[in-house]
Amino acid sequence: MATKKVGIYRKYHGEAPQDASGRSLPKSEWPKRRLFHWAVRWFGENGNRYSKSFRNRKEAERFAETKQSEVRIGKADPPPSICLSEFIKEHGKVMQGQVARATLVSQLCALRMFMDHVGKNVRLCDVRPRHAEAFVAARLASGRKVATVNKDIRTLKAVFNLAIDPRGYLLPGQNPFARIRQRKLGSKPIRYVAPQEFRVLLSAAPTLWWKAFLSVAYTVGARLGELLHLTWADVDFEQDRIRIVSKSAEGGVHEWEPKDHEGRLLPVPRDVMGLLVELQTEAAEGCPYVFLPKWRWEYIRRAQEAGQWDDRGSLLNNLRSRLATLRKAAGVAKFTYHDLRRSCITNWARHLPIHVVRKLAGHSDIKTTQEYYLSVQEDDLEKARRVQSEILKADPTDPLLTHFGQKRPFSGDAADSGDSQVPPGQ
Repeated sequence: MATKKVGIYRKYHGEAPQDASGRSLPKSEWPKRRLFHWAVRWFGENGNRYSKSFRNRKEAERFAETKQSEVRIGKADPPPSICLSEFIKEHGKVMQGQVARATLVSQLCALRMFMDHVGKNVRLCDVRPRHAEAFVAARLASGRKVATVNKDIRTLKAVFNLAIDPRGYLLPGQNPFARIRQRKLGSKPIRYVAPQEFRVLLSAAPTLWWKAFLSVAYTVGARLGELLHLTWADVDFEQDRIRIVSKSAEGGVHEWEPKDHEGRLLPVPRDVMGLLVELQTEAAEGCPYVFLPKWRWEYIRRAQEAGQWDDRGSLLNNLRSRLATLRKAAGVAKFTYHDLRRSCITNWARHLPIHVVRKLAGHSDIKTTQEYYLSVQEDDLEKARRVQSEILKADPTDPLLTHFGQKRPFSGDAADSGDSQVPPGQ
């Protein structure tokens, strides 16, 4: 049986240090005077003691934690055997309610694709890093976008970590995706929809629904899924705000959770709130959703009554193609719904502190806000030029800066160029 304790020790080598009189120094002073490396010691199931040396403490601690984890899950007893298809079924059941539905759907989809690649009857403990590498290579060879494949890698790495802890189907260090690196993805310029472009688009909007939907998308920075699941109960007409919150399945509302389970309160411009007031007067009776047209609400109700509606289906279809049609009719350059969100966040960032922007955007990490959502515009570049120009302007009280805007060069410049004639030091 493995020991309950994995120890980390200094392992000294070389002669014991001595003081000036030749007496051995106490052990408390050895770390400063005697060479050593770090060792991890543990007892195996056969009762024998084992040891492994490391160059530094950090590596030793990492290895010791792995060994200690093996003890915690009981390495003396082999992990239970389960095939990949059984693991997928179990994962779908036990993760219900633990993660957002969209996250679980994404995890199950990635697992099924991986199962199709390696075989449904392969045991989980027999899956190796070479299987993960081959899967990634096959996905890339099939023409999948690098960003999509990177998402598969992140998703499967997280799921196999759950197979280690808390489920105990794999031992620590047996995650086949642990060392699979995501492929490098060149950064793309952020598509910023300028206010002038948006006004052109809005003027081409054929209905009140389109005007309200696009205006909210551009001014509140909500994700597309958050807009589609927005209910009238989430709209505060008195305070000009909307709430992004989780939904439970009741009163005709489908169960739904925002990304990262994080709700937030978003301000709405007064003019945009006026559009929502008009839209509410046209809403279908009994329809709880803000942006669900009458025809779609009636279709969903009929499908529900016939038992043919799947709550996992989209509330509204073909939005991207319909936006493309509207955009082309308006003569506006290509953009997506998410570009409207990015543009809103960029507009916020030009007037609000970055920590406020992060909160309004619903990002858990401020780096996401900074890296993927803030667009540098031409007037930002011009402002940067003006800042530097102001810095370089001559200060009449500073003799070192009087050369700016004058033809007379620095003395050092004159010496370097061969021009004359100001002696060094003058």
